[in-house]
Amino acid sequence: MSIKIEISGVSKMFRKGGKDITAMQETNLAIEEGRFVSIIGPSGCGKSTLFNIIAGLIPPSTGRVLADGENIIGKTGHVGYMLQKDMLLPWRTILDNIILGMEIRGVPRKQAVERALPLMEKYGLKGFDKHYPAELSGGMKQRAALLRTLMYDRDIILLDEPFGALDAQTRITMQNWLLQLWSDFGKTVLFVTHDIDEAIYLSDDIYVFTARPGRIKTKVSVNMERPRKQEDLTSEAFMELKHYLMGLLSEEQQAAQSAEMIS
Repeated sequence: MSIKIEISGVSKMFRKGGKDITAMQETNLAIEEGRFVSIIGPSGCGKSTLFNIIAGLIPPSTGRVLADGENIIGKTGHVGYMLQKDMLLPWRTILDNIILGMEIRGVPRKQAVERALPLMEKYGLKGFDKHYPAELSGGMKQRAALLRTLMYDRDIILLDEPFGALDAQTRITMQNWLLQLWSDFGKTVLFVTHDIDEAIYLSDDIYVFTARPGRIKTKVSVNMERPRKQEDLTSEAFMELKHYLMGLLSEEQQAAQSAEMIS
């Protein structure tokens, strides 16, 4: 399988108060096409910084980012990117929000609507096309935001804690919904989460970041059959992997606390 996105020697330093602050140390990733990859790590370890670099929103201090072999540093529009907040425009209907990315790319509105409506019906948004974001629950708004991100029609999707604000029951529903979308659309997904269970349940591979300044501590492959089932959350293999990852994160949290005490 081909490498879809390659991150080589990427680091990021910021200038603050006359001092250089390293937000992320040199990071290397090579993600194969169609993989679902999660990134976990302590708060402030550079996960979102990495996403912003991949999305072309900020430049790295060192390194390169390649998508399908093309340098995309400083170039927007090569990936779909969804943050924790749904970012739906309150004055646009749900349908108009979902087709926004296609409109930005120059797709005629009629064509965009014809493509969006069947997908809204298939993925649980039938009948909500004329509603406004304020009329929807948190889970439904996230469905709309995810569908908008997918319909931007990029092979690489970045999801930065999209379910972090949802309650537990809605969250597992959305995780299953996302897995269905991923299976149907065949995208390459990079997913940031603080939830170890979520990372294991969704992913093919998990990258664990160290405390700030972040770097990759290790890569863990999730050797569990797909499609995933809710019963997997309590399986022996799942629990063993969870305890292992919890141990890795605990080490980094202790390191972060020690660094704060020294500083």
